[in-house]
Amino acid sequence: RSGGGILCTVPVSASLDCLVAEQGCIQEQSCMVLYRLLEYCAAEEAVSPLGPDARLECLEAQNALQHYRPLQVCKCQRGSRREEHCLRVYWTVRFAAYDEYEVSPYKELELNLVRNIEMSRMASIMAASSLSVDGQNQCLKAAQDCGLYEKCGSLRSEYVVACTKRAAVSDNSCNRQKCHKALRRFLERVPEEYSFALLFCPCSDTLCGERRRKTIVPSCSYEENGKGEERVGKPNCLSLQNYCSKDELCRSRFADFQHNCQPSPLSASGCMRDSRAMCLKAYAGLIGTIMTPNYVSNSSTEVSQWCACDGSGNEWQGCQRILHLFNNNICLRNAISSMGISAPPPVENTPVPASQPSPHVFQERVHVSVNTLPEFNSTQPLLLIFMYAHSSAPYSPFSHNFNLPYSSYHVPQSLKALTLVGCILHIQIYSSCKDDAFGFPNLDVALKL
Repeated sequence: RSGGGILCTVPVSASLDCLVAEQGCIQEQSCMVLYRLLEYCAAEEAVSPLGPDARLECLEAQNALQHYRPLQVCKCQRGSRREEHCLRVYWTVRFAAYDEYEVSPYKELELNLVRNIEMSRMASIMAASSLSVDGQNQCLKAAQDCGLYEKCGSLRSEYVVACTKRAAVSDNSCNRQKCHKALRRFLERVPEEYSFALLFCPCSDTLCGERRRKTIVPSCSYEENGKGEERVGKPNCLSLQNYCSKDELCRSRFADFQHNCQPSPLSASGCMRDSRAMCLKAYAGLIGTIMTPNYVSNSSTEVSQWCACDGSGNEWQGCQRILHLFNNNICLRNAISSMGISAPPPVENTPVPASQPSPHVFQERVHVSVNTLPEFNSTQPLLLIFMYAHSSAPYSPFSHNFNLPYSSYHVPQSLKALTLVGCILHIQIYSSCKDDAFGFPNLDVALKL
């Protein structure tokens, strides 16, 4: 025992999981009593502020647990099956530390290893984007690439449906909770080669910028709307942070963002931790939480929270600090901008893997005969059948969007009927074939072909 504290029998390491630390604590009576008390304190604090006497008792229990080192140094694995349970343990022993936002609750790899991994990964993503033709809409290309990869296309369709479906027939509001959950599922399960290409695609025109801005369906996931057509003002940023602090996942992702996107004018990358890729990953981790950020316009890479500082009073500076984490952050700005430049050199002679060609370039390798079509999975939103069914027309509104050389394809006219049937089914499932989030152009024109 140390200073009358609790005996630590669990080996402490830099990568100790909080679930392991919790089990070790529960096996010791003195630790378990204090931990259960803190669980109660954290649950009550999440509902309403504790009274003076109750808070004092909770702080005494928290102080006593300081001697149980495993709970103080443990971390969690982002994206793991029991992530939220692990984070609940992490924040339970820190229930009063609402200002502890610059220490990430997530496990970290050794810094040099992180840099080597991220350089190789980012080089692959950037090299893939460099395969584009001059003037090509990079965000459209990223959407096409995603649609041709089964997992990406399926999970993307899933979150678009969740974010565009009305919560009730009587109004136009969405179910934001379901929307956020589907967005997190997409970002956690889809390889960053595809998800980052969608989120951070470089744009040189407003059409591309608007597609990028709408990637996360901001009308539901980002902006706050009232019932029906009613528009409500932006919430105060301090209130937004306060709501976030009461949710373990949001609180953790926000802390991870501040930890990995902390700016530094002395660093070549603009980041205190000199890691642009980790900053992008932390930024993407916020999407699907109360603190979901997004692009503010279709003409720049500036991002922000959907909040304002009106009515902040003497806390105005604290409110501005939250906004500046996004709209005035050199680390985040450089990280997003780096997605549009050539691949960086490898670190410490680590070879950069050869870039895998985008699935979209299959059009240069595949030759479709009159009676054959490539196989496609029914979970994808009928993207391929649209591409081929209109290829025999002398002109199609799909030609620009999909960049298909019509001379390379010969498809019977009967497939047009199949296209219409497919679209009707698609409308029943996804509400509209016109939704730009799927990359489909104007259906009305297609129906006249």
